[in-house]
Amino acid sequence: MKFRYLLAALAALCLLPLTVSVIRHMPEFGQHPLPYGEAVNRLIPAERQVTNMVTAVNFDLRGFDTLGEETMLLTAVVGTVVLLRGARGEGTADRPARCPGRPIAPRSPGVVLLGRVLAPILLLYGFYVVLHAQLTPGGGFQGGVILASGLMLVWLGEGYAAWRHLVPGKLLHAMEGGGAALYTLSGLGALLSGAAFLANILPLGEMRQLLSGGIIPVLNLGVAFAVAGGFSMLFLEFLEETREPKGDEE
Repeated sequence: MKFRYLLAALAALCLLPLTVSVIRHMPEFGQHPLPYGEAVNRLIPAERQVTNMVTAVNFDLRGFDTLGEETMLLTAVVGTVVLLRGARGEGTADRPARCPGRPIAPRSPGVVLLGRVLAPILLLYGFYVVLHAQLTPGGGFQGGVILASGLMLVWLGEGYAAWRHLVPGKLLHAMEGGGAALYTLSGLGALLSGAAFLANILPLGEMRQLLSGGIIPVLNLGVAFAVAGGFSMLFLEFLEETREPKGDEE
């Protein structure tokens, strides 16, 4: 253990001069020496009719890189599901596992009430963040996580059985895979039309309108479905680890 502390201190000591040098050469707050931000602010509003530059960068200037990130998320979720999933099905009558001497306290009426009140609000806000990605800060990644969090509130308020009835595993798989497929097929559709991969082939609409940005809202919607389905599937698998095993299950 002492050797680990010594090694960590030595590494920190070696990195300290580099860290100080980087901090000293950082631009002041609100200033940056690179021209890319100005170029994006100048070109994107006229060419894509969007006002959220971050969304434009994600789904237009670096759209292919975003597809790679989406694929990595899909792969990570699939790997987690393969490791955690046993022989369970889609039953909704499973009970939580119990430890001797540690009774499971029932949900309080306050938790149930908060879950029922906040879950619809959070889901609605998640849809808002997704649909307005080309107009205001937000997007499919952020909105997808908010939607998955709203589904978790449904579990907290209504319990396991009601949650599984409302959010079956097959639906989550379809959301995750379908979202990634929508993103990929949008790029392939552009290729089939003779344009570059992920090139815009849809009407751009009018700036500051919900239906603007051409293909950007479609790609953003695919990311939202994939992220919401992926995180909800992770929640489902982690919660399944707490249920009472059946038969010869470990």
